Amino acid sequence: MDKLPWIILSAGDNVAVATAAIAPGSTVAGIETREKIDPGHKVAIADIPLGAAVVKYGQAIGRTTADVKAGDHVHSHNLHFENDRLAATANSAPEMATSEDRARTFMGYRRADGRAATRNYIGIIASVNCSTTVCRAIADEANRTILPHYEGIDGFVPIVHDQGCGMSSTGDGMNVLHRTLAGYTRHVNFGGVLMIGLGCEVNQLTLYGQSGAGASMRHFNIQDAGGSRRAVERAMGMLREIAADVGKETRVPMSIGEIIIGLQCGGSDGFSGITANPALGVAADLLAAAGGTAILSETSEIYGAEHLLRSRAVSDDVANKLDEKIAWWEDYVALHGASLDNNPSPGNKRGGLTTILEKSLGAVAKGGRSPLTAVYGYAERVTAPGLVFMDTPGYDPVSATGQVAGGANMIAFTTGRGSCFGCRPAPSLKLSSNSALYASMEEDMDIDCGTIATGDATISGKGREIFELIVDTASGKKTKSELFGYGDNEFVPWHLGATL
Repeated sequence: MDKLPWIILSAGDNVAVATAAIAPGSTVAGIETREKIDPGHKVAIADIPLGAAVVKYGQAIGRTTADVKAGDHVHSHNLHFENDRLAATANSAPEMATSEDRARTFMGYRRADGRAATRNYIGIIASVNCSTTVCRAIADEANRTILPHYEGIDGFVPIVHDQGCGMSSTGDGMNVLHRTLAGYTRHVNFGGVLMIGLGCEVNQLTLYGQSGAGASMRHFNIQDAGGSRRAVERAMGMLREIAADVGKETRVPMSIGEIIIGLQCGGSDGFSGITANPALGVAADLLAAAGGTAILSETSEIYGAEHLLRSRAVSDDVANKLDEKIAWWEDYVALHGASLDNNPSPGNKRGGLTTILEKSLGAVAKGGRSPLTAVYGYAERVTAPGLVFMDTPGYDPVSATGQVAGGANMIAFTTGRGSCFGCRPAPSLKLSSNSALYASMEEDMDIDCGTIATGDATISGKGREIFELIVDTASGKKTKSELFGYGDNEFVPWHLGATL
């Protein structure tokens, strides 16, 4: 039997999604199409009157701005955002994990404090924008002269940014920056850290603990070193001492329950919520069942689907914390004269997505169906197992930076348009939502989830494939992003507060 070029995602939907180009006059669910429907886009399978809800995933994604006839293309020209929510249906069970799944191990690095690392880097962290150039020079020199002597070290990573001065020493801006940088200084994938300041900045090095000869974190200021070149020379001596210890580390077996993975999506399309996101959700469920942690984030991109997450919260306290994050975002965007529906990008819309409600319903699928066990602020240290939520913007580098600061030792990133991303020190897996993208950007994509849309794979089967790759990657297999060299420029802390 020929495969149908369309799919209906829920019994209550009044639109179908094209999985391949559909010509005018084609038959979709017994309806004749009235115009061309591009892959990832929606076609009405019933008449939808002006002002009526358009339903996809069994949820309202907006209301019509004109009468829509069965067979019409449904998109931005006849559908707009309206803050509707349909009642959450009973939660289905998470993907079934076997006893073998729960007993799985990976080969990681056991740190002195007992935590499990998936990589063995040394970090060169800037406390302020003014030390960025020196940090890059230190990392370049260390990778050239020190790294060749230590096969067990994955590299020297510059963690640089554009903040640290010209800001208040108190308030949300400094609190978030300090929490983010502190999270990176203690990140498990860094066997050691050297933090470099200028000396006169607001974000002083003394905020980050002591620096001694035996410390895994060392620091100094460029001004105290006598300038930029002398700072690089001084750093080399410190890094040789750190590398002598870090280079001795070897991989040992450990439970996959010690994997903490950040869930991300960027450059989404109409297939993301059908293929890559729910498949990643299956992998997240399997990891959670084995005692691991999956961090769902991007608060502005779960807006419209937060009630579905709320219904899975393990307690009223967790549900209320999620409500508080949503309320904060509503006030935040209103303060700046914006709307959360501004979130879908031009690329998202070309790929078939129309409103934030539609985008969010697909994005939430990354979290699978496990109970929601905790809600965290941006870059807060994640300690709860299972599916958790961290409050972050939808902008991928900022969101992933918060997850890694919170302890994620891996990132899984779905994309339909072709986002390129790395997030050192955490390895980043890239999952394409459609096979055309995988074929055109195979050097960037780790798994093709588009085979779900063509009927050549199931969501469950692809989810298990992702799960296996997560275990292999945690054990040292390089991702496509790592092989190309992504990860030095994607550290972007959330910038809150005034620039002074």
